[in-house]
Amino acid sequence: MDLAYIPSPSTGVIDLGPIPLRGYAFCIIIGVFVAVWFGNKRWIARGGRAGTVADIAVWAVPFGLVGGRLYHVITDYQLYFSEGENWVDAFKIWQGGLGIWGAIALGAVGAWIGCRRRGIPLPAWADALAPGIALAQACGRWGNWFNQELYGKPTDVPWALKISEGPNRVAGTYHPTFLYESLWCIGVALLVIWADRRFRLGHGRAFALYVAAYCAGRGWIEYMRVDEAHHILGVRLNVWTAAIVFVLAVLYMVISAKVRPGREEIVEPDAVDAVDAVDAGGVEDAGEAKDAGDTEGVDAAKDGDAKDCDAAGDADGTAKATEKNGAAAAEAAQNG
Repeated sequence: MDLAYIPSPSTGVIDLGPIPLRGYAFCIIIGVFVAVWFGNKRWIARGGRAGTVADIAVWAVPFGLVGGRLYHVITDYQLYFSEGENWVDAFKIWQGGLGIWGAIALGAVGAWIGCRRRGIPLPAWADALAPGIALAQACGRWGNWFNQELYGKPTDVPWALKISEGPNRVAGTYHPTFLYESLWCIGVALLVIWADRRFRLGHGRAFALYVAAYCAGRGWIEYMRVDEAHHILGVRLNVWTAAIVFVLAVLYMVISAKVRPGREEIVEPDAVDAVDAVDAGGVEDAGEAKDAGDTEGVDAAKDGDAKDCDAAGDADGTAKATEKNGAAAAEAAQNG
């Protein structure tokens, strides 16, 4: 008897009236929101404009979803194109089935288009978004929990995942590989954030670190899974993919650090131009204020000089009048 385990949802769909809310799709949406929100904060900290990450994500996300689905369908084609299967199911993305390798690859194409339209370097944008992507994956993996899929080998550990009887699955308790990968992705995000602050990673190296760290975890997690998959030399296809991508990511970090050390000083030229324009406007205003102040000072000085002249004139006239009156009085006294 199992004393402790993680229960699985009885259903992956919640009906809100006529609208079905699917757990898998909900987790993907939450993940995209987290990635864009956190990526935007990092982009602004790098000197970019608010909203730029979301504008480019409009291109990257649809491309990523298509790429992720294509990778899944191609590598698991027997689920849709074998005898007795319905090929229309290949379009039912809400039932699960997104390959991260295809999502990142084709999503990068969409991001490149968006960055090119804005005149932004893709590596800098990818660096800002890297931890957010890892957090998005952490959220998205819970969609597998709703669908009761992609679990690991049978186990009786206290944190085992309880799976109910269903199509292509046998009831029992299994390793919750979705949870392992979710926690691993959170760790990857924290690693990238720390390394970026410590070493000021630039020119795509923060993104490469995310890729390498994710692949390292995906390798051992993939090895635990028991779902059907293609094998090469007795090893699951995704394990080979993770190993190859890991090597490529590490090579990129090493070569990039030698060829283009340091970090980009300017990530969004338009943002810098806007700041310069504001600064220039402030200087002009200050100059105008100074000129106005100088003019007022001169006017005030002139007024002061005029008043002083008037006062001097009055005093001189008074003195002359007094002197004239005194002379007249003296003459009168003498005659008298």
